[in-house]
Amino acid sequence: MKDLLPIIGLEIHIELKTQSKMFCRCDNNATGKKANTVVCPICLGHPGTLPSLNKQSVHYGLLLAQALNFKINQVSFFARKNYFYPDLPKGYQITQSDTPLGSQGYLTINGHQIAIERLHLEEDTGKLIHEANSNHSLVDYNRAGTPLIELVTYPIITSAVEACRFCQELQKILRYLNISNANMEQGEMRLEANISLQKKDAFDFVGPTLKVRPGHQLNHKVEVKNLNSFKALERAINYEIERQRQILDNGAMVVAETRGWDETKNVTVSQRRKETATEYRYFSEPDLPPLYIDDAWLLEIKQELDKIELPGAKAERWQKDYGWSADQADLLSTYSGSAAYSDELLTIIHQANPENYQEIARLAGNWLTSEVLKYCSLKDLSSNPITPRHLADLSMALANKTITSTNGQVVLQKIVENNKLSVAEIVEQLDLKQVDDSQEIIKLAREIIAQYPEQVAAYRAGKLALLQFFIGQIMRRSKGKANPELAREILEKELKN
Repeated sequence: MKDLLPIIGLEIHIELKTQSKMFCRCDNNATGKKANTVVCPICLGHPGTLPSLNKQSVHYGLLLAQALNFKINQVSFFARKNYFYPDLPKGYQITQSDTPLGSQGYLTINGHQIAIERLHLEEDTGKLIHEANSNHSLVDYNRAGTPLIELVTYPIITSAVEACRFCQELQKILRYLNISNANMEQGEMRLEANISLQKKDAFDFVGPTLKVRPGHQLNHKVEVKNLNSFKALERAINYEIERQRQILDNGAMVVAETRGWDETKNVTVSQRRKETATEYRYFSEPDLPPLYIDDAWLLEIKQELDKIELPGAKAERWQKDYGWSADQADLLSTYSGSAAYSDELLTIIHQANPENYQEIARLAGNWLTSEVLKYCSLKDLSSNPITPRHLADLSMALANKTITSTNGQVVLQKIVENNKLSVAEIVEQLDLKQVDDSQEIIKLAREIIAQYPEQVAAYRAGKLALLQFFIGQIMRRSKGKANPELAREILEKELKN
C-alpha cells in the first residue's frame, strides 16, 4: 500500500547525574561497584520506609523542561505504577502520571517543531542479568531508585531519520545542561519507539495529535524496546515499518504488542502484548506530598539557562556569522568541549581579522573537521595538543599564503609532536614558507618538462589531466613550498611552448 504513512512516537528515559538517588541517600554512581552494594531499605522497598524527594533531580527536570519549551506545572504529583517484575523491588514504581512536571513542549529539528507531550520524573528499576547457559537470572538493585526523566513525544514523527535526529539533538542538550552523561552504551539514555502505519486519508494532524476522520479507524501501534544506539533506533523503525506494511498488504491486522530489537539478527521479536494504563492501576503516592514549584525557583532556572547557549542556537550562529556548513556546525556542537574549542578558535580569528574573518573561519572549519580530527576524537577535541590558537594561526597562514596546504599538514604533525612550538616557529625551523618566486618555479617547471617527454607529448595530445602530475612534481621538488596556483599558471604556459 503506497498510501500508508509511518507514525512514530518516542519514549526516552534519561538517567540524571545527581549525587544521590531519587528518594534516598544512596550514592547515585554504582560504576565498578559490586552488585547490590549501593542499596538501602528505602530503595529496596522495605516495609515502614519512607521516600524523601531529591531536590536536585527536580532542578534538573526543570532545566530540561525550560530548555525544551515546556509549560511547567507548578503543582505536580507523584503516583504509584503497579506491576510485578523481578527488577522492581517495591512491586511498584514511583513516577508521575496525570500531572507531570512539564506539559506541551517541543524541540525544533531542521526548522520543524517536534511536539513533546510530557516530561516527568520517576525512579529507575534494578537490572536483570541473564547468564548464558543458565536456567535462572540474577538481579542487581544498585540501579534501583536512580533518578530518571521520561520524555514522551506526540506521534508526530514520520521517518526513522527524523526520530534519530530528534534523539541526537536531545542528547546534545542533556550534555550541555550537564544533567546527564546520556551515554547510551551505559544505559544513561534509553529509547523506545511506538510505530504504526496509517492510511493517509484516515486521519488529520490537529496540532500535535491525530484526529480520526469519520468512517475510518487507526491501525494498532507496536512498541519497540532494547534500542541502545541511534543506529539501532533507525534500523528498528525501518524494519518495523516494512514488517507492518507486509502485514497490511496481505489484508491482516497488526497486533498491538511490545517487541524487542534483536541486534544480531536486525529484526524485532515479539515479547508481550501491549499493556494499557489501567492495567498499571495508577494511584497517588501516599508517602509524598504534592510537588510545588514557586516563581522564585522558576526565575532561578531561567537565569541559569540564559547563561547556556544550547547546541541548536550555537550551530545556527556559527553558520550565520562564520559561514560554516550545517554539517560542520552540527558535528562540532555535539559536545560542550568541542563547542568550547570551536568558539575559542572563531573568537581568535575574528579578533585578529575583523575584515575577512569569515573566509579564514571557513578554512579553519574545514581543517578542523578534515585534518585535526585525524589526531583525536571529537569528544577529546578540547584536550588535544592542537590548541585553538595553533589552528587559528595555521588557518591565517594558509589564507595569507604564507604556507601551502601540503606543508600545513606538516605543521600539524609537528604540533602533535611538540605543542609548545608556535606555528610561526615551526614554519621558520622547517623552512616551510611558501615560494612565490616565479623565476625559481619556471626553472623547476622547465627541468620537469625536460625530464618527462612522454608525459609532455601526451598532455599536448589532449590528456590535460596530466597537468596535475606536473604540479605534483614541482611540489615534491620544492618540498611542498611552491605556490601551487603559480605553479599551475607557469606550467600551462611552458607546456604550450
